[in-house]
Amino acid sequence: MWVSEIFYSLQGEGFLAGIPSVFIRLAGCPLRCKWCDTKYAWEETAGKDYSIGSILKLLQQWPCDFVVITGGEPMVNSDLTVRNQLPDLTRSLKALDKHVTIETAGLALLPDMRCDLMSISPKLSNAVPAEPKLAAIHRSYTLNIAVLQQLIDNYEYQLKFVVESEQDIYEIQQTIGQMGNVDTRKVILMPQAATKEQFLTKAPMVAKLCKNTGFVFGNRLQILLWNGQKGK
Repeated sequence: MWVSEIFYSLQGEGFLAGIPSVFIRLAGCPLRCKWCDTKYAWEETAGKDYSIGSILKLLQQWPCDFVVITGGEPMVNSDLTVRNQLPDLTRSLKALDKHVTIETAGLALLPDMRCDLMSISPKLSNAVPAEPKLAAIHRSYTLNIAVLQQLIDNYEYQLKFVVESEQDIYEIQQTIGQMGNVDTRKVILMPQAATKEQFLTKAPMVAKLCKNTGFVFGNRLQILLWNGQKGK
């Protein structure tokens, strides 16, 4: 499969924030979110073609039991077909006793995956790209409630929402309301930010929303520690 990068860092977001983890960033994403911080991984061939065996060999250089499969969008190819190699990769990682997190926008459900944590980040209207053609494509498949429901029903999960303004909370609540059995203790709100300064500016607003709703405030260590530097 095409891999944009493999690196060792700290998990920056969610309930496992701060845990040393190896990141496998798969290449390719159809969404083109306007505030995306990994645009270099958008194209399906933005990286190198690795076999599962070569990925596992690379992991051996780091003393780490936590692996994060991210993107791009790891669940699907650029044409929205499912990424068929992903279940095999997860099974191989679990055979090595790795803790596996998959970071996804929730575009597809793949059967037979071995995943300890499904980290789902549904994209809101604040992510719609400015270019009209891309915006139309983005809106057509960013929120599939049926798929999101299947993911939370079948995996240990967290729901992460990127917040750009206070008004986003209404869309977040509407999205959760369309799904059944959402554990609100697993809903995380994160400030939309590309720099440490932007994060600190928006953090009080997001903290207020969390206090008002009972949702969890989400840190973004990759922004606070490294200002979103690639490979950190």
